[in-house]
Amino acid sequence: MKLKRDFYNQDARIVGEKLVGKILVRKYNDTLIKSRIIESEAYIAAIDKASHGYGGKITPRTKIMFGPPGYAYVYLIYGMYYCLNFVTEKEGTCSAVLIRAVEPVINEEEMCINRYNKQLSELTKYQKRNMSNGPGKLCNALKITIKHNGTDLTGNEIYVEDDGFRGFETERSKRINIDYAEEAKDFLWRYTIRYKNA
Repeated sequence: MKLKRDFYNQDARIVGEKLVGKILVRKYNDTLIKSRIIESEAYIAAIDKASHGYGGKITPRTKIMFGPPGYAYVYLIYGMYYCLNFVTEKEGTCSAVLIRAVEPVINEEEMCINRYNKQLSELTKYQKRNMSNGPGKLCNALKITIKHNGTDLTGNEIYVEDDGFRGFETERSKRINIDYAEEAKDFLWRYTIRYKNA
């Protein structure tokens, strides 16, 4: 079942935690890829120095986060990696959830070609483990770029499904690579899957 806009119209911390375990769907041309979200991070500009919109800064880059919920916020880091975020909460409230990692579910072969330009059978175990276990890696594997900034998550190009899978628990921890964010670096706003049979 595709998640509707009201799912995203919640506190980013709630959305971030609830997204873990759900299916990220990517469609383009005649291609369908499904992957399970296994890691996310919440960002809330009003109280979070790690947020791009902290201090109420509306810029050409951040304005999408101040808009209505249920849209993609995609930005470029280090001049080479794209990051996929989901805008949350009501219009005028700047918050979003970063999708940090996914696991292939359907069409791993296509993810492999996108990420490495190789067939799945050609990959090493290390390459398979590192297919989509980071925000830049998953955008590469799913062919998500800056042109997808503003994509409606209730549409048919990028969206999330709940397939009913509940065989996991969600762990909370500190977010990654935000040491500059003072007290916000200690917020437990990173959500990671832990399978119950692991």
